[in-house]
Amino acid sequence: MERRAVRYLLDSVIVIDHLNGVAAATDFLIDHGPECAISVITRAEVLTGFDLRTGLIVREFLDAFHVLSIDAPVADLAASLRRKEHWKLPDALQAALAMTHGLTLVTRNTRDFKSGKTLKVVVPYRG
Repeated sequence: MERRAVRYLLDSVIVIDHLNGVAAATDFLIDHGPECAISVITRAEVLTGFDLRTGLIVREFLDAFHVLSIDAPVADLAASLRRKEHWKLPDALQAALAMTHGLTLVTRNTRDFKSGKTLKVVVPYRG
């Protein structure tokens, strides 16, 4: 994948949909893949669904994305978001990473994530 400036943080569901053959997820990755990053959370959540043999192929796919790690400021922001929004910890961490890095979160999770002043969200398709 050619590298471009990172603009998007992929939520796990988008990557999982792609791996499960959801055409709309694949189309988004074809159009925007070089502009996408994933979090360590997405990497762990995606790899959980694969055995060691299949996981090697999936790891190679995930390696094409810039991976964002969680540091103390991101964790602190996630804690604040979790208190305020009552999100599960992985969702709060995803939002905190997107906000900290100035990225748009790409997800289908419209129940929890709403685009606003501090968090930009794009829902590329409905599942």
